[in-house]
Amino acid sequence: MTSHELLNPADSMERQNEKLLKIAGALMRQVEQDQDHRGAAYAQFERAALLEQEVRSRTQDLERALALLNASNAKLSDANRATEEARADLADAIETLQEGFALFNADERLVMCNSRFCRQMRDLHGSFSPGLSFDAYVDLVSQSEDLWLPRGDTPEAWAEQRRARHAAEHSVFNVRLQGDRWIQVSERRTAYGGWVVIQTDITDIIRLEREERGKLLDEQARMIRATLDHINQGVCIFDQQGRLLGWNAKVGTLLSIPAQRFRLGADFRILLERLETSITFVPPMTPANLLLWSSRSAPRDPLSFEVQGRAGRRLAVFAQGMPDLGFVISFTDVTAEREASAALSEANERLEQRVTERTLELEDALLAAERANASKSRFVAAASHDLLQPLSAAKLYVSTLVENLSSATDRSIAQKSLSALNGVEGIIDALLDISRLDSDRAKAETTAFPLDRILAPLATEFAPAAELKGLTLRVLPTKVWVRSDPSYLRRIIQNLMSNAIRYTEQGKILVGARHQEGAVSIQVWDTGPGIAEADQDRIFQEFQRLNAKASASDGMGLGLAIVERACALLGHPLVVTSRVGAGSGFHVRVPRTAAAGACASLGALPATRRSTVDDGPVVMLIENDEELRGALAAMLEAWGCVSLEAASADEAIEILDEVELEPDRYLVDYQLGAGRDGLEMIDEIRRRTPDARVRLVTADRSSALKSAAAERAVRISAKPIDPTELERFVFA
Repeated sequence: MTSHELLNPADSMERQNEKLLKIAGALMRQVEQDQDHRGAAYAQFERAALLEQEVRSRTQDLERALALLNASNAKLSDANRATEEARADLADAIETLQEGFALFNADERLVMCNSRFCRQMRDLHGSFSPGLSFDAYVDLVSQSEDLWLPRGDTPEAWAEQRRARHAAEHSVFNVRLQGDRWIQVSERRTAYGGWVVIQTDITDIIRLEREERGKLLDEQARMIRATLDHINQGVCIFDQQGRLLGWNAKVGTLLSIPAQRFRLGADFRILLERLETSITFVPPMTPANLLLWSSRSAPRDPLSFEVQGRAGRRLAVFAQGMPDLGFVISFTDVTAEREASAALSEANERLEQRVTERTLELEDALLAAERANASKSRFVAAASHDLLQPLSAAKLYVSTLVENLSSATDRSIAQKSLSALNGVEGIIDALLDISRLDSDRAKAETTAFPLDRILAPLATEFAPAAELKGLTLRVLPTKVWVRSDPSYLRRIIQNLMSNAIRYTEQGKILVGARHQEGAVSIQVWDTGPGIAEADQDRIFQEFQRLNAKASASDGMGLGLAIVERACALLGHPLVVTSRVGAGSGFHVRVPRTAAAGACASLGALPATRRSTVDDGPVVMLIENDEELRGALAAMLEAWGCVSLEAASADEAIEILDEVELEPDRYLVDYQLGAGRDGLEMIDEIRRRTPDARVRLVTADRSSALKSAAAERAVRISAKPIDPTELERFVFA
């Protein structure tokens, strides 16, 4: 037997001590029996003693380990006891809850639940024990006889929906049971991955809420009923199946249907059949279309149409779908509105007829007025032209007479006559301007030119008149270029300066240009009597003169009327600034432009040669008006000139062919008659003598003639002819 077999470490300490005592006894007996082998026995004894010492040491270690194990077992027992006590306390705690409680671990196995868990499902009593899986719990609930399922729903579908809710971290939902009972299920994941499920019986809450909702609905129904009975429309309410749910008394009155025909749950089809006997649908709506609309199971679009009732009553019908797929139909009496609309339509037709008749009358009157205005304009233009011819002759004769009279008294009388003729000329010019601006033929021809080309000559022209009245006239020079019609702009500034000198008794006149953004304000200031604010619109009317003392020779009050019309034609804003007793200022805003080449219409005449006979220039007069031609010839001869007179273009050509002397100047009238005009004559003269110096004389102030003359580089002298301008041309 080996030592391992004698001393088994797995034996208890008592067993090992017992074996050691037996071994020691056996050894002692052997020593006593075998004296011959004393030495070997002693050696074995020593070994036995050492073995006993080792066994004793191991025994002490085992005793200490056993003591530690006993202590650990004691602590484990205490812990198990505490756990059992805690579990018991937890069980007692969840058992006291009014709600059903269940705890599942992270493996979705039931750990524990209280007796109220799923207590409402009587067939599941005793089915829930620790270790039950969550899926098994769901399957049990879905198969319970106490679970209420909607029509068409299955336990499997309900279980699928329940598992879908379980996927969320937290969910709360209601479950309906048989017998109109309800529980609310609240499910939440724990911090260690488990699940807590709480079931609360909410049957009383649902029933109370339903009762309150019923009371509220009853109250709302009463309010709706009261509202329906007091509105001025007939209303019918139908459910999804087209059954009558509600109506008011007005609908029976409007449709002329007895009230007993309306009953709760009546089918819409039957009501529609009855309605067809008392109403007529106004096309395009038909009963079939309305029935098709009412039978739709999808949301409906609103309908609006009209029906014709008995006794000529007209009803507007509006059908509207409701969210629950029911619908409402309302009837409104629009008989008065339709009758009023028909009456209004008839009145409108009569009014339109009257308006049309009146419009035709007004058009006829307008055409007559336009014809009269055109006739007036033509008459004024023709009369002015006819007046200008003898007037020019009279001026020329009087001018010649002034130079030839030796008596101072006679010269004074002649000078006054010339002044009167100048006044008449101004009035005729103003009438021509007004006539042209009022007609559709007035057209502006804008171009770029230096403003000083207008201001400088006007300064020279008005200097004598200002000096005669003792006024200081100051025209500020400027280098600015503007874009406008030179002729119209010159007439505007000329009239403003003329008015300033005419109505200013003392002081000064200031004319200048003030730069503005993208434009130039041409301003004429005076120190005259000023214009009251109430009169500042009246001064632009024809024949209006604020100074009653002014004589006819001072004009007829047309200057500012021409200014206003010309500014409107050119699109130049006109502003008046004035104060009574402190003078006036007239401002014309003109677009500014960059400097360009010289303006041909305002430039100087090209240089020409000069031939003389007896030291006087030779001037050919081509003028069909005999009186004017004679007056011009007399003036030229008084200046020491030689005049060649021709009444027509053909006569002028004959004279040029006969005489050997080439004229120095040509004065050519525009209207020569016989199918030829002055421009054609000038073309003929220039073919003969390319550098001939010519001047066109005319009373025609049209833009077309100015353009035609500008194309040929021909200057125009307007009738009545200004002797000073004529003298400059002849002796230039």
